[in-house]
Amino acid sequence: MSNPITDKQQQVVYLRERLEMFLEVLDAIDPETTELEDIDRLIQMMDDLEDKMDQFNAREDA
Repeated sequence: MSNPITDKQQQVVYLRERLEMFLEVLDAIDPETTELEDIDRLIQMMDDLEDKMDQFNAREDA
C-alpha cells in the first residue's frame, strides 16, 4: 500500500486526476448501449472520489 497523501497540493492533483478519469469514462459512454452496470460503476467512482475527499479533509482537521 502507498503512503497517505498529506500535502494539500498533492491532494488537489490527485483529486483532479481522478475527476478527469471519471469525465473520460462518462464521455466515452454511449447512451444507446449503456447498461445498469455501467451506471453503477459511475456511481461507485463518484462515491470513491467523495470518500477520498472526506479522508483528505479529516487529515487536514487532525
